[in-house]
Amino acid sequence: MSVGLLAGAAFAVVVVLIVIFKLMWRVAEPNEALIISGSQHALEGLEEGMGFRIVTGRGTLVLPGVQAVRKLSLDLNQTELHVDCVTHQGIPLKVRGVVIFKVGDDFVSIANAARRFLDQQKLMAERVHTVFAGHLRAIVGGLTVEDMIRDREKLTGQARAACGTEMEKLGLIVDSLQIHEIEDPTGYIKNLSAPHTAAVQRDARIAQAHADRLATEAEQQAFARMAEATRDSEILKAGYQAEQDKAAATARQAGPLAEAGARQEVVIEETKVAELEARRREQQLQADVRKPADARAYEQRTLAEAERDAMISVAEARAKETRATGEAEAAAAQAKGLAEAEAMRAKGLAEAEAIKARAAALAENQEAVVAQQLAEKWPEIVQAGASAFGNVDNMVLLNGADGMGELFAKALTMGGTGLGLARQLLATMNQNPPDGPALNGSSPGTPPVQKVSVDDV
Repeated sequence: MSVGLLAGAAFAVVVVLIVIFKLMWRVAEPNEALIISGSQHALEGLEEGMGFRIVTGRGTLVLPGVQAVRKLSLDLNQTELHVDCVTHQGIPLKVRGVVIFKVGDDFVSIANAARRFLDQQKLMAERVHTVFAGHLRAIVGGLTVEDMIRDREKLTGQARAACGTEMEKLGLIVDSLQIHEIEDPTGYIKNLSAPHTAAVQRDARIAQAHADRLATEAEQQAFARMAEATRDSEILKAGYQAEQDKAAATARQAGPLAEAGARQEVVIEETKVAELEARRREQQLQADVRKPADARAYEQRTLAEAERDAMISVAEARAKETRATGEAEAAAAQAKGLAEAEAMRAKGLAEAEAIKARAAALAENQEAVVAQQLAEKWPEIVQAGASAFGNVDNMVLLNGADGMGELFAKALTMGGTGLGLARQLLATMNQNPPDGPALNGSSPGTPPVQKVSVDDV
């Protein structure tokens, strides 16, 4: 019985110990921090003698009645931002956004949050809204509407940077800050977007018109292809019908065609027979007519060639004879020409010798030579003197015989004048001999004979 009592007592002690342990043991959940107050504790980064201890993520013993244990939530919280702002341009705007925040995970942040929000955790969102609203108004006051619209990231970055220090003091950190909407009661933003909206609408209308045009073209092409297909179908039908008609006509003409084919074969055979007959007749004609004619033609051609050769031989003999005769005549003419040339040369030499002798005689006895020449030319001289009376039809002589005597005296005087003129002419000829042999018989290039003057008769 004592053993049972001992066992019961031991069990009761164990149960009591378990109950006491359960009452003293506290475990911090992952999303909360235990704030244990009632004793002095020194934590890293915190001032000594804070009067509370922070436990996160583990269990700890707490003395009931001596220490108090409270929980600080580490969950995410959010607050909606509804802030009325005025831009740098003086345009009122309403900024709508959301801030997602929580208590920091480090002991400093937890201690700061515990001091400020441990009993007022529900008011944490309101405090954050107040902080962000003030900083947003200050930031928006330095921006223009265009800046806010075109670069919202700049607005959120500046807001987070401005609120960072205050949120750190509160033991809070901002996980996200989003600006959802910027309301414009004055319509400024709408007016800014009007040109772009108009351009977009214009582009939309242009795109719609282009799409309509493409659709119309596609429909027209579809209609054209349908028409083309219909046309091709009709052409094929017509072709098939034509083939059918041709086949029917061929069937109808099969009998006449067969008969015509048979007749054609008969005509072909008859033509072949006629050609053979014509060839036979041609060969017979060759043997009976052409070969004898060719023989006679060959005979006549041979005789004609022989006659032609004979005539050529005769013509060549005559040509040779003529050539010999011509050569003999040419030789005779040449000899005759040479003889005549020699005769003329001899005559010229004789005349030259005569002239030379006359010149020599003239040099020795000029008067005798002149007298001889005058004697030889006297009839001509007298005739020239008498020519003065050639145009006289009737002549009347006065003084009878005396007049006749005077007339004859004048005639003789004219003749004597002619004799003097002849002498002068001879002297002039001796001074200026003509081309050819000189009167004195000297050849060209020899010194001239001394000139002798002739007195008038």
